[in-house]
Amino acid sequence: MSIEFYEEYIESNKSIIYKICRAYSHSQEEFEDYFQEVCLQLWRSKESYQQQSKLSTWVYRVSLNTCLSMVKKETKKVSTVEINEKIDQVHQFSEKEERLEELYRAIRMLKEVDRAIILLYLEEHSYQDIASIMGISSTNVGAKINRIKKQLKENMLWKSLT
Repeated sequence: MSIEFYEEYIESNKSIIYKICRAYSHSQEEFEDYFQEVCLQLWRSKESYQQQSKLSTWVYRVSLNTCLSMVKKETKKVSTVEINEKIDQVHQFSEKEERLEELYRAIRMLKEVDRAIILLYLEEHSYQDIASIMGISSTNVGAKINRIKKQLKENMLWKSLT
């Protein structure tokens, strides 16, 4: 991997990659594995980037697809009990990041497609960009985001009561 590739593809889009990997991983070790795999997949598929969309959109799509593939592989290997144990063992971040971690836990409770939509929304992508990436209408994006926000509030409230 060249320095130029690292700076253009990875470093300039690190926040996107971090957020996606963090949303789909359940521990620091798993996060690092996801991040490494995303970087590898970006490097392997760099020739397929045809500049028809913004680089950040392409990086988002590769990152999301990589993480979803890894989740599917893990789901096949791990029983529901083991998944719940993994969630319970999530690495605790500093007090300053505790609220953010609570949000990510709530996001992980969402369906995979809903996770992708809310992550795009949190990255401040327009409804049109989200619609384009997800292959749905802008109107549908708005409706889904409102429903996802409500579900996140409920998930976070439920977690604080338990």
